[in-house]
Amino acid sequence: MSKITPTIYLVDDDPAIRDSLALLLESHGSQVETYTNALAFLQAPTKNDIGCLILDIRMPHLSGLALQEKLKQLDSQLPLIFITGHGDVEQCARAFRRGAIDFISKPIDKRQLMDSVRRAIRQSIQQQEKKAATQEVANRLARISERERAVLDMVAEGLSSKEIGKLLDVSPRTVETHRSSLFSKLGVSTLAELIRFYLCALEASRAQTIP
Repeated sequence: MSKITPTIYLVDDDPAIRDSLALLLESHGSQVETYTNALAFLQAPTKNDIGCLILDIRMPHLSGLALQEKLKQLDSQLPLIFITGHGDVEQCARAFRRGAIDFISKPIDKRQLMDSVRRAIRQSIQQQEKKAATQEVANRLARISERERAVLDMVAEGLSSKEIGKLLDVSPRTVETHRSSLFSKLGVSTLAELIRFYLCALEASRAQTIP
């Protein structure tokens, strides 16, 4: 995965809060983009997948919680950190149930905010690494034929070439040819690596549809 500088997206309708937090984040070497409201954030060009979103929970037109729900519908993976001057237990619980990293009351504790940002960035990087690994598995599986996929499934079940041949009504030698092709197309050199790849494919299929 290529190195990408994380971006912190800051959404708050209070210019004083927005500017002071942006300066704080930038002073720690962060790349920051600021927005005056949730709609402006949604309408912005394509966003960096690595980063996090810091947003006020109460804003005109579209609240922070409403934006969180909208991002969930858009399948956004950006970790969220909520800030508020009017938060209550119910709002905090709703934010956390939907996956928020933290819920910070104003005036902002700088140390708490930076700790939360670091956790959010780590989570974002891990999510993108997992996504990239899943896509790599899908790309490699796309190289094999339907018959090779059937052989892969049966090899992973522990069947011998002779047993697979009987099930597919082909000779064991043909099965060995398919196995050799699997090794080449999937980029593995041993049976153990082939099985390990197969298990990774099963794991990846839980996250997205694999060909």
